[in-house]
This record gives sequence, C-alpha cells and structure tokens, in this order.
Amino acid sequence: MKHISIIILAIFLLLSLYLGIRASKGKSKDLEQWALGGRGFGTLFIFLLMAGELYTVNALMGISGWAYGKGAASFYNITMLNFIVGFWLLPLIWKYGKKHKLISQADFFVKSYNSPLLGIFVTLVGFIAMIPYLIIQLKGLGIIVSQASYGTISPTLAIWIGMISITVYVMVSGINGSAWNAVIKDILIVVVVLFLGIYLPIHYYGGIGAMFQAVDQAKPGFLELPNSGFSQSWYISNVLLLSLGYYMWPHTFVAIFSAKSSNAVRKNAIILPLYMLFTLFVLFIGTASVLQVPGLTNGDIAIFEIAKKTFDPWVVGFIGAAGLLTAIVPGSMLLMTTAAMLSKNVIQEIRPKTTDVQVANLARYLVPIVALIALYCTFKGGDAILLLMLTGYGFVS
Repeated sequence: MKHISIIILAIFLLLSLYLGIRASKGKSKDLEQWALGGRGFGTLFIFLLMAGELYTVNALMGISGWAYGKGAASFYNITMLNFIVGFWLLPLIWKYGKKHKLISQADFFVKSYNSPLLGIFVTLVGFIAMIPYLIIQLKGLGIIVSQASYGTISPTLAIWIGMISITVYVMVSGINGSAWNAVIKDILIVVVVLFLGIYLPIHYYGGIGAMFQAVDQAKPGFLELPNSGFSQSWYISNVLLLSLGYYMWPHTFVAIFSAKSSNAVRKNAIILPLYMLFTLFVLFIGTASVLQVPGLTNGDIAIFEIAKKTFDPWVVGFIGAAGLLTAIVPGSMLLMTTAAMLSKNVIQEIRPKTTDVQVANLARYLVPIVALIALYCTFKGGDAILLLMLTGYGFVS
C-alpha cells in the first residue's frame, strides 16, 4: 500500500520533465527566449513565476518547521511588505529593461552605472547568495521524497534524480519549462496547503482557535516572542530585510524582465498579497503538529510526520508530489539565472569577442556545472531550511 505514494511521486516527476522539455517546442534558441521567454509572459505566468518564490520548499517545510519549533517567530512570514515596494518599483525596472534589452539583474547595474566591473561583482554576489537557496531546494527535495516514500528512497538518491531532471529541462527549455511546471505546482500546492491547514486543526483540536489554546496551555509562552533571540527587534528587522530584499534575488529580476508589459508586473504586485495568505495555512499545519508529533529533532519534517500519522499513503503521495514541485520550479529558475549571468556578465565581459550565440550556448553548458556545485555544497553541509533562506536573503540584500 505504501508503494502508491512512490508511484504518485514518479508520475509527477515524469510530468514535470515532460512539460519542461515540451515547453521548448517552437521556441528559438537565443538567450532572450531561453532566459526571458521572449519577454512575452502575461499576468498569469508572471504571477506563477513570482508565486514560485513564495511557495518553495522553504514555505512548505521551512515555515511549518519553524511554527513547530519556534512558535511565534515563524509568523514573520505573513507580514512582509515587499509587494508595496514591488508595486512602485517593478514597472520602472521593467521599462528600463525593455528599453535597453536587458537579460539579467547584472545587466541592469552595468547599464545604469556604465560599469562592466559592477556587473561582474553583482553576478558573483548573486551566485554566492543563490547557492544557499539551491541547497534549500535540494535538501528539501531529498527530505520530501524520503518521507513521502516512507524511507524507501534515500534523500541522496532523490536529490540526484531530481537535479538530473531539472538540469535536463533547464538546458532544453529555460524559463519556458519553469513557467509551465509552475502551473501544475501552484494548483497542487494550494489544494494541499488549504486542505491540511483546515483539516488538521479541526481533526485534532476541533478548530483553529482551539488548537492555539491547546498549544498555549501545553507550552506556555510558545506563542509569544521572547525577550532575546527571536525577539520583537529581530522580528521587525527581519520583516524589513525580507521586504526590501525580496526583489533583489537575480532570478526574481529575470521574472520581471520576462513580462510583456509593465501592467502585468503591477497587477502581479496587487494579486500576490492574496496568495501570501495561503502561508497562514502552512503555519496552521506546523502548529497542529506541535502536540501530535512531539519531540522531533528536525522540525522541517513535521508536516510529513503528522501527514503519515493522519492519512493513507496515497494522500501522503500527493503531499510529497506538491513538495517535489516546490523544489523543482524554483530550483530550475535558480539554475537558469545563475548560468545566464555567469555566461553573459562574467565570461562575455572577460572575453568581449564572445558572440551572443556563443553566450546562449555557454549558458546552457554552464547549467550542469552550477548543478554539480550546488550538489557538492548540499552534501557537504547546510543548516535548517529557513536559516539557509535567511542567510541568502541577508547576503543578496
């Protein structure tokens, strides 16, 4: 019976690979098409690509894990103000990118300050910052598949299989493959998060309010910010950091440039706060797990431990499939953006005679190299998922 979860995971992995490769049909091979989708994405695809940055492995496991282990500190995830920043700034960035045919975040700084060296610096900062982000996706991928398969598939094997799949379709389709996979991912993740976030509190506690009362009685002070450590000052500074840094990620810049109009970008900033409310249900999942699966040393697996305790394997399989896609879509964007920036803003600057066709081909060939670097870093170290995320945010900001 437990094998049904593995079958479901395999189906969604193959589906993501198929969609990723299929997305290249009829598309040109130049860098603008590969990295930006020919600047032709409307509000829906821009929304899905941006939403992919909200619902990554970090959202599903990291946030629920923090709700499980740190209580009130985890609620900073629903108080970010980045969309206000985006509403005013992103249309201006899009217009500038459209006017000057910019491909990457580094291009923006090169053109604005007439400094190729600044572009190289921005690229290297982005590369270093995105490695922890990639580690998050890969570590999460390993945990998700291992948990959803009831330990049948090891995290290491899952990471290798997932990364090979991502590498293949990124090399073939670039951002187009990410966009089509984002459609499936967002539908599945919203259904899973809403279902678990509503069902678990009612099933175990009789309601969401009753759940918080039970947790507060069992662990007094757990739902309050402490006086030191994850205190009020930490909370406020963290919200400020994430609000200002959200659009500093290089792959988020790419999503901006891929829009077909400034209005599509502005609409995205209006809609995304509503989507952000789904994160609240992730917090409910983690909070519901506190008393039902106590004593976990790794809070990141709380969502799967309570799922396996509560549901049949086929339900766990769908939860695992949703988690699998939350790793694959952002992971593909990170790989693609990093490779494009290194080829265009470092190698072409060092070797100016490199043609645009060579840059596009080089970007594709750099994808497996970046993937191997990320794999090495993943297997050699890394901390809790949300801490890795905050490290990357701090550095890129």
